[in-house]
Amino acid sequence: MGQYQHDVDQNKLKTSLDDTVISCVNGVGVDVNTASKQLLMYVSGLGGQLAENIVAYRNENGPFTSRAQLKKVPKLGPKTFEQCAGFLRIRNGDNPLDASAVHPESYAIVKAMAADAGCSVSDLMKEKLLRDRIDLSHYVTDTTGLPTLNDIMSELAKPGRDPREQYTPFKFADDVNKIEDLSPGMKLPGIVTNITAFGAFVDIGVHQEGLVHISQMANHFVKDPNDIVKVHQKVQVTVMEIDIERKRISLSMKA
Repeated sequence: MGQYQHDVDQNKLKTSLDDTVISCVNGVGVDVNTASKQLLMYVSGLGGQLAENIVAYRNENGPFTSRAQLKKVPKLGPKTFEQCAGFLRIRNGDNPLDASAVHPESYAIVKAMAADAGCSVSDLMKEKLLRDRIDLSHYVTDTTGLPTLNDIMSELAKPGRDPREQYTPFKFADDVNKIEDLSPGMKLPGIVTNITAFGAFVDIGVHQEGLVHISQMANHFVKDPNDIVKVHQKVQVTVMEIDIERKRISLSMKA
């Protein structure tokens, strides 16, 4: 967020952050049998009290075995169930669809597809050939359009899939672990951790971030560091100066 996060209206900042977390949580989905109250409260339709009720019910009655069982949670009514059920996953439950993003409202459609294909819902989820035989146009209704049916088929192919991209761990230089290991002229891989008006701070793996001053960010004039780097960007830097006593490291990104 840079150096000015405290200048931003804190209520707006919190609202924006909460919206982002809610979007991520609902995009990935939540295992209702392992999620904490703090995570559950970000699920669409749930809040602090309902999240607490879910955890209490789980502790008292054991793991949920079906999404339908959520209706037994105190104060979790039909409207709330409609909002949250599709984002709550139940692995190894009574219904294989409970581990997917398919909403309970669409279970009947999937059952109809399986019946028409002469197989079980589990077989439909496992066998691509069975899914390929299905003509989705036969299941279009006034309330269920082709886009929804395509989403259902995608989910049947990879139930409960994690939509996040594969994370590649960042690797620092093997022989540099502390500030005393540094020497001027060293070229090291780093990752941008913060951007300010006067430059960017870069983690190079010595437990002390180094500063790339705006004048050292490129071989040309730089007006705004944000034009050159972004937070979490991987960069190659050269060590310019080290002040061990003051724990200051000067870096350069110039070619």
